[in-house]
Amino acid sequence: MDRRLPTGGRKCNNRVLQGALGCYQVLSGAQVLWGAAIRQYNQRVTFRAVIFDFDGLIIDSETPIFDIWAGIYRDHGGRLTMEHWRHALGTHNGFDPYGELERQTGVRLSRDEWVPKVRDQHWRLCEGEPLRPGVFDRLAEARALGLPAAVASSSSLEWVGPWLARHGLRDLVDAVCTRDDVERVKPAPELFLLAAERIGVPPAQCVVFEDTPNGVAAAHAAGMWAVAVPSPITRALEFGSPHRTLTSLADCTLVELQNGFAHLSAPAPRSTP
Repeated sequence: MDRRLPTGGRKCNNRVLQGALGCYQVLSGAQVLWGAAIRQYNQRVTFRAVIFDFDGLIIDSETPIFDIWAGIYRDHGGRLTMEHWRHALGTHNGFDPYGELERQTGVRLSRDEWVPKVRDQHWRLCEGEPLRPGVFDRLAEARALGLPAAVASSSSLEWVGPWLARHGLRDLVDAVCTRDDVERVKPAPELFLLAAERIGVPPAQCVVFEDTPNGVAAAHAAGMWAVAVPSPITRALEFGSPHRTLTSLADCTLVELQNGFAHLSAPAPRSTP
């Protein structure tokens, strides 16, 4: 087996490779040897694919939308708290900000008017959001190790697709699953099960990276390894026993994560909340 990165096919430049594996060497203008890393990875394999959430994990799109709605509430004499908003995180239609505002203040906003206004402001604010730390490196590492990668999001493809392209990630992802593809979004497991099907890996051999309790619950329900990577807005929330919690995706490599899982029992599906 040739364990060198191919020079043809997908473009692999130094940015993709640098930092992706701590144990391979980058030589400018030369091929990269990473057989030692693969041998280490394959010693005790616990997962063979990676699945990433999008909002809050790849870019912090969660904080801007909360800030938008918190401002709308203030402007109309209400108060939006995290106790309200946590139900919206990592899912779709988990919380109705229009209904709660009306309950608090009696103000009924026109959805026809405000849905596009909020959407456009959210787009503008997210244009200034960088990739969260470690995202590019972990996707590049998965590519180097030959691990299929997917994105599974409760948002729409209309939202997720352009951001993946904008940040240069689409070629590092083998499948994108969104709410357009399933009947039930997170915390139901359908998105993750569909992602596993599309990349051809059994659910128990997939590791999911999530920034919300709803996402971690969906990973558990799918019978997958669950890694919580809280975003600034979700750090104070209870995540329900993920297999591991990271402060960012830059905390450890996939090889290190694999080694950390080696002593744990394989995941099994749990009931959906």
